[in-house]
Parts: sequence; C-alpha cells; structure tokens
Amino acid sequence: MENKIKKILLESAKLSATLANDPKVSRVIGKITQDIVKSLRNGGKVIVFGNGGSAADSQHFACELIGRFKRQRRSIPAIALTTNAATLTAIANDYNFNAIFSRQVCGLGKRGDVAIGISTSGNSQNVLEAIKKANKLKLVTVGITGKSGGKLKPLCKHALCVPSSDVPRIQELHAIAIHVIAELVEEFCQ
Repeated sequence: MENKIKKILLESAKLSATLANDPKVSRVIGKITQDIVKSLRNGGKVIVFGNGGSAADSQHFACELIGRFKRQRRSIPAIALTTNAATLTAIANDYNFNAIFSRQVCGLGKRGDVAIGISTSGNSQNVLEAIKKANKLKLVTVGITGKSGGKLKPLCKHALCVPSSDVPRIQELHAIAIHVIAELVEEFCQ
C-alpha cells in the first residue's frame, strides 16, 4: 500500500511541476486574474459553476473570494451557481438539466462579469450552455478544464487546460490553480 500511495503522490507532484514550468499556464492564469481584477474594479462579480467535483471546486473558489484567502480584506463578489438546490431542481424540472447554469447566468450575469466554467472533460453540456449564454451577454468567459479543453476551450476567452486525462489529477491541479488565482486577486483587490 505504501508504494501505491507514493506513486499517486508522485504523479500529482510531477503534474504540478509540469504546470509550474509551463510559461503558457502562467500567462493564462495571469490573464484570468487581470480580467477578474478589472471586472471587480468596475463593479462586476465572479460567477463559477461545474458538476460533481467541479461543483465543489466552484463553491471553493467562490468562498475564497467572498470570505478571505490569506488576508483580511473587503469581501469580493462571487457566486457559485451550484449551491441552491431549489433553483437547480426547479430549472432542471421546468426546462432541462442542461439549462441549470445558463438560466442562472441569464438572471445574475451582467456585461463585464467573469463567468468561470469548470469541467474536467470540457464537454459538460450544462457548462457549455452557460458559457455560450455568458458570451451572448458579454461576460468574460473562462474555462478550467483538462488536457484537450474539449468543446469548452474554443468557447472561452481564456482556457486553463491541465495537461492530463486523469480526472483526479486534473481536479487536484484545478484546486491549485484556484488557489493561485484567489491569492493574486486578493493581492490586487485590497
């Protein structure tokens, strides 16, 4: 068992090092951060969404901004579209499951806000629909996804694609990227 544990931890560390040494990743994270800061300075907000583990990542990201990450500061406006069970089930029932995020983006999003869709495959239909709606409403669109970026990548202004097809490793790197962005946003939005 110890060998298996070590193997898993080393796989994660190797992928993290690959990401850290890729200048394209730093540029994308920098651009995402700049657009979030610009939106916030102009009265905007961050809207985050995804399914399953990505739903949890969405909530994690929003709470780091609304609460605090590392320092005391003003609350940063952010919302995870995954948290209101009544809204999610009503939209799924009255429309369909693919509309659960796009309908909320339509009601909550405004020009200049940042919409962040998280999907390990980049092919979650409800995430794609929300990003399409966000583009129509002139929100800044960001995809956080896996290796190929799937159908999500070409729909987004910025796409952060973790270079892996292994869902657990992708999710681990998504959490790191979320922390990097939260720390930078916090630093520049004092």
